Amino acid sequence: MTTNQTKMPSNKLINESSPYLQQHAHNPVDWYPWGDEAISLAKQLDKPILVSIGYSACHWCHVMERES
Repeated sequence: MTTNQTKMPSNKLINESSPYLQQHAHNPVDWYPWGDEAISLAKQLDKPILVSIGYSACHWCHVMERES
């Protein structure tokens, strides 16, 4: 993790053990790990669930993260 990332606000992925989830812990998206909390909140707010699937070594995942 770079020094800039440690100063950035984090989302709910900050405490996850997966390298893929950890690399998205400082995205400007309020990501939640898959589980009851995310599903309950989506139901409560009547919002859809956006699922991000990937792995930490995926080149195109890194490109998309930089360009999005």
